[in-house]
Amino acid sequence: MNSDTPSTLVALLYGPDYKGIVAKVSGWIFENSGNIIHADQHRDQEEGIFFQRVEWSNEGSLSAESVAQSFHEFSESVGMKSIVAVSHRKPKIALFVSKFDHCYHDLILRWKAGEFDCDISLIISNHEDLNASSDHYGIPFHHIPVTKETKAEAEAQQLTLLRDNAIELVVLARYMQVLSADFLAKFAKPVINIHHSFLPAFVGARPYHQAFRKGVKIIGATAHYVTADLDQGPIIHQGVANVTHRHSIDAFIQKGRDLEKMTLSQAVRWQLENRILVYENKTVVFD
Repeated sequence: MNSDTPSTLVALLYGPDYKGIVAKVSGWIFENSGNIIHADQHRDQEEGIFFQRVEWSNEGSLSAESVAQSFHEFSESVGMKSIVAVSHRKPKIALFVSKFDHCYHDLILRWKAGEFDCDISLIISNHEDLNASSDHYGIPFHHIPVTKETKAEAEAQQLTLLRDNAIELVVLARYMQVLSADFLAKFAKPVINIHHSFLPAFVGARPYHQAFRKGVKIIGATAHYVTADLDQGPIIHQGVANVTHRHSIDAFIQKGRDLEKMTLSQAVRWQLENRILVYENKTVVFD
């Protein structure tokens, strides 16, 4: 970033809705030498909860980090919870993979093409199949086998790598292992998974085969945050495709893999652009 270009900040905030909250937020930004670039808000009519995403340029003398901290304090004072991101900070990402490589290649190539404002810092896998391609991409690859007997030890190694590399987001690019509740609690940062079905239908293994046997007319893919409840985390994005009785199971799988790539990449993009607010077990996505 050019040193003469002001940093931008993005705030995601939510809390009980009341009259004047938009004016308070915009007023604070103005009073702190900010210029609003974009703002969007949503009100949950049933719950009476206010959600907002606001982006502004920092044109004052304070650092963007100082402004972000001040905004946190301001949001608390007006009854809101907030997350604030600064434009010049590129979050570090880890990809978890197994043997399927379509989402893995798609994410890395999009990153290489400049579509994702982040650093893919390492790849962790329970198999060695993608080691050579990771070397080709220039991304450190760590092979950590996982069995029922060694799961706790393997997750401890993974957590050490994530901590040592200051990883802020984990993306499961068809990682065929279930992360334990202990792992998620200790990492305590977002984990995004791509599930190869239109959740909540066809959870668990071999969902395309399940869908094929049911004779469905659409198949889907679901990107969601990972929680301790398998396949039950807040949904970020879903993709669907039409199928008919003329499609074979191989055609189901091919269509599904295309959906997985598009759905996961969109979810990751929204995450990196700070467009997602999680409330209870739902998401508000400012797209």
